[in-house]
Parts: sequence; structure tokens; C-alpha cells
Amino acid sequence: MEILMAIWTFFAKNFLQQPAYFIGLIVAIGYILLGKKWYDVLAGFLKACIGYKILLVGSSGLTSAFRPILVGLQERFNISAMVIDPYFGQNAVSAGLEAAKGGEGAVSFLNGYSDSNFMILLLFALILNIVLVRFRKVTKLRALFTTGHVQVQQAATALWLILFCFPTLGNSPATMVIMTVLLGLYWAVGSNLCIGPTQELTDGASFTIAHQQMFGIYAGSKIAGWMNRHSKKESKNIDDIKLPGFLKIFNENLVATAILMTLFFGVILALIGKDWLVANNGQTFDGVTLTTLKAEDNFFFYIMDASFAFAVYLSILQLGVRTFVTELTNSFQGIANKLLPGSVPGVDCAVAFGFGAPNAVTLGFLAGAVGQFLAIGCLLLLKSPTLVVAGFVPLFFDNAVIGLYANDKGGLRACLLLPFISGLLQVFGSAFIASFVGMAAYGGYLGMWDWAVVWPVMTVFMKYLSYAGVAICAVALIAIPQLQYRIHPKTYFLEVEDYQKCKEMRENGEM
Repeated sequence: MEILMAIWTFFAKNFLQQPAYFIGLIVAIGYILLGKKWYDVLAGFLKACIGYKILLVGSSGLTSAFRPILVGLQERFNISAMVIDPYFGQNAVSAGLEAAKGGEGAVSFLNGYSDSNFMILLLFALILNIVLVRFRKVTKLRALFTTGHVQVQQAATALWLILFCFPTLGNSPATMVIMTVLLGLYWAVGSNLCIGPTQELTDGASFTIAHQQMFGIYAGSKIAGWMNRHSKKESKNIDDIKLPGFLKIFNENLVATAILMTLFFGVILALIGKDWLVANNGQTFDGVTLTTLKAEDNFFFYIMDASFAFAVYLSILQLGVRTFVTELTNSFQGIANKLLPGSVPGVDCAVAFGFGAPNAVTLGFLAGAVGQFLAIGCLLLLKSPTLVVAGFVPLFFDNAVIGLYANDKGGLRACLLLPFISGLLQVFGSAFIASFVGMAAYGGYLGMWDWAVVWPVMTVFMKYLSYAGVAICAVALIAIPQLQYRIHPKTYFLEVEDYQKCKEMRENGEM
């Protein structure tokens, strides 16, 4: 047993928590099952790993470029609050575990757990996801969640929420069963929900999203389509809008991103002020050292550098997507044919940025930022006991992705409205649930769409209905793919197996 545990720990640390190598491993397995030559397998592995690492450079660059602004707003205006961000949320769980060891009453239900427990819980939830997809004809589930680093973050938060609802269970088999069922179902159902919208966005690229806003993507896509069908005037897709005169420059993604972000960053950085940025250059906040500007540097050009960096890192991210997505989708046919027939891989939400209207990413982010900042202002005015500081990951990745899908189905109007609403939900939902379960006291909460909307509802059901609440949540999750299948019984599995035929049949009214 110890040997098996050591093998799993090695795999979890070196593959699940290193998404580039996990994706590379999936590509290699897929090509081996397809009977490819060893050098093709090696080339596929390398391209997948390197492409994903390029994507991570873009993602981390976006985060680091935006960090001085978020820290500046928090420190400059003396806002002591909880940060909604997956990494801050994971740190909050770790802090809660330490407090529980010290006998702190508020989180005593965490006593007996450690960071290593998440790996065991994650393993069982992942096995359930695989089993559910293997029996897809019964479960109607067609997606395998492969975003390992996200799974670790979610396992930590889910464990806290479940133990808060059932504090007497402690480190028991019952806890493992509840965790396995709810998290495994959430991964399988959420990534399955995103298959339809993603196939439409990418015209059959044969992957889906497996991240933290899967229900948000599905809801945004469906609401955007409904808005367009029931509107008196159709809202055009951003790519279809032809701007007159000098506004034509906004048709170019890099130009539009640079201009919009310069305006956005410029206003916020002006509020923070050069003096604060100079004084705190090289200072460390929450374990991260800020690199801003020196006294002799020009403030205007610093703003331009920060703004243009956004466009640069977004382009790098899109390059990473183009590098590994083709390898992943081609190789996954081997896994689909031999091990999990009729399935697709669920990947990081940033992969979607390689498709659709590039400007929708920027506009979705900006609209979501306005929603978040407005909601934070409301919490301040209402003197909420739990204040929230925006974290970049929910601020950008949730809202930019929702904007991208919303634009694809509902045009510019949906691209602006739905991320704005998402920003409101992220702040209000996170403030409620983090305060309710006690995570706010430890400085962070995961904060992304599903964990600010879906999981708070599930937590309330479990807290007040006990095991009946768990049953209701599980049954509701199981029912979702069944309802999806009922809407498109003739084309539901074709959506994965032969998308072009599926599209033709649906255009002809064959559902």
C-alpha cells in the first residue's frame, strides 16, 4: 500500500500539478494507442509540453503585469480584505489547516487533515470522472477533466466546504465518499456542459473547457443566444462590426487591446499615484515582490509599458494555444478509440483564446472588471463585514472567457453585459460563502464563477439539509447531462464523434 501511495504521490506532484507534463503525457499515450512511431510520439510530447509552457508564460505574465495595480489599490486606500483568487484561496486553506492543528475552534473541523490529503481525495474523484465517461451511454458524460493544477485548488476548497457542513465527520471514509461523489460529478458534468458551446466556438476542435467557470460558460453561452433570438435588433459579432474612419484601428486586436488597456490602466494607476509606486518598488506583499518604477522613470511610459504588456502576454498565450491544441486533439483520438470512446479532453480555459473574436477577450475582461469594482464599492458602502479585493485570475480568465463565448452566440451586447453580471456575482457570491464558512478570516477564497455561484448553493443545501442536501446536489448533477441528451437525442453523441455531421443534422432540424 505504501508503494502505491508513493507512486501516486510522485505522479500527482510531477504530472497533475505540472499541467504541461500532464498534457504531454496524455498526448504521448494517445499517439502510442494510435500506433505512431516513437519519434512522432516524442515530437508530440515535446510540442504539447512546450506549447503549454508558452501558454503558462502568457498567463503568469498577465497576472504579474496586473499585480501592482491590485496591490496598489488595496494598500494605497487601506483596504484590508479577502482576495478572490485561486492561489489566495489555496493559501487560505493551508492557513486554516495550520490553525486547526493549533486548536483554533473556528476551524477545528479541519483537524486531522494536511495538504497531502488533497491528493488522495483528488485521486478518487478523478477515478470517478473516468468511470462516468467510460459508461457514457448511461451517464451521458463525454469529457475527461485534465487540468490538474485546477483540480488541486478545487479539492482544497471543496474539502473545506464539505467539512464545514459535516464537522463531526473528520478524517473518515464518509468524508471521502461525499468528496469523491460531488467533486467527481462536478468535474465530469461541468466539462461536459462546455462541449456544445466550445465545439460551436471552435467549429469542432474536439476539446472542452475544464476549469473554474464551466457552469458560467454554459450559462453565458445559452443566455447570449437567447438574447440574440429575442432581441428586436440583432447584435453583431465583434468581428462583423466594421468601424468607420479612424475607428478602423480598433479592428486590429493588438491595437485595440493596447489602447483600451492604456485607458483602463492609466485611470487606475493615476489614482494610485507615482509616489506610492516608487515608494513600494521592490517591496513584498503576500510573498510577491513588486517591480514598478524608480523615481527617475517617466510615469506615462510606465503606464504604457504596463498596458502594452497585456497585449504582449495575450499574444504569447494565444501562440501557446496554437502550439499544443492540435497535438492534443489529434492524439486524444487514440484514447477515445481505445480507452474512453466518444470522449474529449477538458483543458484550461485559456485555450479558448485561440478561437473566436480576439477583441472579445479584452472587452469581456473590461466589462467584468467594471462589475467587480462596482460590487466591491457596494460592499464598502453597505459596510459589509467581509470586504473583497479583486484577484486577477477571476477578474481576467472568468470574464474574458465568458465574453468570448457570449460574443460568439450573442454579439457585442452579450459580450459586454454577461461578463459585467459575472463580475457582480463573483464578488457578492464570494463575500457570502467565504464569510459563511469562515475562509474570509484567512485572507482568500477561490472566487471564480462556479465557486461563487454553484458551490455556495450546494454548500447551503448540505449545511441545512445534511445528507439529504448531498443527495439533492448529486441527483441534480446527474440529471444535467440526461436533460442535455433529451434536447438533442439524435445528435448528442455525434457532437463529439462527428461534429460536422452533427452540425448539418441540426441545421436541417434533426435534433
